[in-house]
Amino acid sequence: MSGSILIVDDEKGQRDILCAILEKEGYRVTSVPGAREALEELDKGSFDLVLTDLKMQGMSGMELMERVLAEEPGQCMIMMTAHGTLDTVKTAIKMGAFDYLEKPLERDDLILTVQRAFEHISLLKENRALHRKLAETKALPNMIGDHPKMMEVVKMINKIAPTGTTVLIYGESGTGKELVARAIHDGSPRLDKPFFAINCAAIPDSLMESELFGHEKGSFTGAGTREIGLFEAAQGGTVFLDEIGEMNVSMQAKLLRAIQEKEIRRVGGKVNIPVDVRIISATNKDLEQETRKGHFREDLFYRLNVIRITLPPLRERGNDISALASFFLKKYSGATGLPVKGISKAALKILLDYSWPGNVRQLESVIERGVLMAESDMIQPEDLPSEVHQEGALAGKLPFEFPAEGICIEELEKDLIVKAMQRADWVISKAAPLLGISYKTLQYRLEKFGITKPE
Repeated sequence: MSGSILIVDDEKGQRDILCAILEKEGYRVTSVPGAREALEELDKGSFDLVLTDLKMQGMSGMELMERVLAEEPGQCMIMMTAHGTLDTVKTAIKMGAFDYLEKPLERDDLILTVQRAFEHISLLKENRALHRKLAETKALPNMIGDHPKMMEVVKMINKIAPTGTTVLIYGESGTGKELVARAIHDGSPRLDKPFFAINCAAIPDSLMESELFGHEKGSFTGAGTREIGLFEAAQGGTVFLDEIGEMNVSMQAKLLRAIQEKEIRRVGGKVNIPVDVRIISATNKDLEQETRKGHFREDLFYRLNVIRITLPPLRERGNDISALASFFLKKYSGATGLPVKGISKAALKILLDYSWPGNVRQLESVIERGVLMAESDMIQPEDLPSEVHQEGALAGKLPFEFPAEGICIEELEKDLIVKAMQRADWVISKAAPLLGISYKTLQYRLEKFGITKPE
């Protein structure tokens, strides 16, 4: 572990103990007996972290914090107090303290709190570097193409990014909802602050509150230390809640309160902590329908749905498929060093004819595979996975003469799927190989045609 720490405490014995513990952990430590000496040290050079006592002779730790943060708003500070009340702690955090420690200090609590502070500092640095890079390149894969629906999305992003309003992004899985959320953040005054994303469908209900709001030590089994949640970690920045429709109703009520009151309380905590974050959420569900069913709180829906952005599925974006495929081709040929320069007309036709149930994410995966499998400098049809061949090849594999009056390809496809499911006893994993398509593609087809197992 490395990093510089300034310790401010008027008790020499306490300073010596802190220095010994933190230097042993690998930190570069400087200690001073008071706030005025601390200001002099900070004038000489910067420190990653300032660890200051609250009660000191002369200038208090609170006054020191106010002076430091006025000159350097990004300075990470931890308050130590044996005299702190809940109001004092709340004020310190509201002013910008990263966290606080109660005296007498426990060695493990000290080490873990300092470690979390440095993890937070590291995340902020990475975030700023990423934002600078994005600002320089302007490269956002989901913005590629000139389909009118995507142009409307870009126009909306440019219009609402500078505001602080909540945004709800609708779109199927794989359409690029998180990248749109990042584009909004990058175009806002919060650019230099953190952006954190969480997939609500991937977090168990029992852990969601702790993930978002943090928890105190001993608040539940396994909570061996105090942990801050995403709302605190993203202070001044943006929190992106993906798949918000999967959040349970109880947690929805707590999220609503956090948005309305602009404060949170850690699990097991007694202090309300002020937070300033912009909320961007996303879903592939119809939340209005979910509210009618009682699965989603109507009041939360209206809080989130101030601005609504709807991302079109890839199958509705026409020739954007060609532009996106070219972008991913350059990305992966460059990353792998393989001399693949283009996509053959035959392979491109297959890509254009496919319905892309996995949207942009699936197209990226297919092109990456094509680059790796290509035997020449062009991606050929044989370099593409079998699932994307299926639709275009279906008509050529019919076991009967094509009727003069024509056929309905969708009805034929639906009939084949039903027959395959019947033969497989309605087990998707068994039916998919019979049709020569993937599990995910068959699942999409079943939903698309509304095919269900008969009662």
